[in-house]
Amino acid sequence: MTFERIEPESSTPDAPTPSRWPRLRANAKMLASLLLGGAAILLAIIAVRKGLIPLVDGLFQPGEQWLSAIRRVGIFVAATAAYWAYVRWFEKRRATELPLRLKPLLLGAAAGVGLVGIPIALLFAFGAYEALLFRGFSPALVGVGGLIVVAAALEELVYRALLFRLTERTWGTVAALVVQALLFAAQHLENLSQGSATDVLMLLVSVSVLGLLWAGIFVLTRNLWAGVANHATWNFTILLSGVPLSGIEDWRALAPLESRYAGPDGLTGGQFGPESSLLVIVCVTIAVVWLLRTARRRGRFRGAFQSAPDTRLETESGKA
Repeated sequence: MTFERIEPESSTPDAPTPSRWPRLRANAKMLASLLLGGAAILLAIIAVRKGLIPLVDGLFQPGEQWLSAIRRVGIFVAATAAYWAYVRWFEKRRATELPLRLKPLLLGAAAGVGLVGIPIALLFAFGAYEALLFRGFSPALVGVGGLIVVAAALEELVYRALLFRLTERTWGTVAALVVQALLFAAQHLENLSQGSATDVLMLLVSVSVLGLLWAGIFVLTRNLWAGVANHATWNFTILLSGVPLSGIEDWRALAPLESRYAGPDGLTGGQFGPESSLLVIVCVTIAVVWLLRTARRRGRFRGAFQSAPDTRLETESGKA
């Protein structure tokens, strides 16, 4: 009797095949890039807070108001410069998303005012909000406006220019949109100190939709500052109306309008403010659908593990 030799099966059937290695390498590179880019921005901010500001205070003693302004400008400049350096030296490409372009900037700013300003005006008209007093414009609003711009720039830098762009390069546009939106929403949970389960759910929905909005602007324009302008004017418009901004009550006393809630939480947005209003969510969702459909029609979407280099984005950024 003869026996046929049977080769044993591999002891590691789930071991990566050669075709999987490019994807594993791409994921590893994405993670390393995110960590390095995030570290560069964070270290730049720490350098300003712990290094530059104490030095300026010790040498010149400019006073708290000027020191606060220097801190904000310093953080803005340092974080942007750190991102530029990361892109230039690690990714070895031009940071084509950073040049200031007037048309996307102005359109982004105007859209930010309209997208939230019109629904808020309707909520006042419907009686969901009531204006109690017009205080006029306080000079302190200038400082708050500067803080809003810096905060919006940092969030857009981290969530759209870094997180979204790098995950898009590896996982494609659709997956990157979802990932950055969910992480952006989770980061805002700390603003809701004593909310109910419904408040938390509405926050996650509303801020996720906003994350899609600002990422959609980035996809369409491939320019950081269009999203920053939209984000900043969105926040400042809410502040001026005298209702809570992302759950923050501190600045309501500075608003030109003293306002109060007079309607149900579904319309007012409850503790988190108008961003969680159903009316605002519907308006932003319509804008997101338009942005993403337009971006797809113009060829701005990328597939997962697409081999095209970032020079493709550089070419497209000049068309928006």
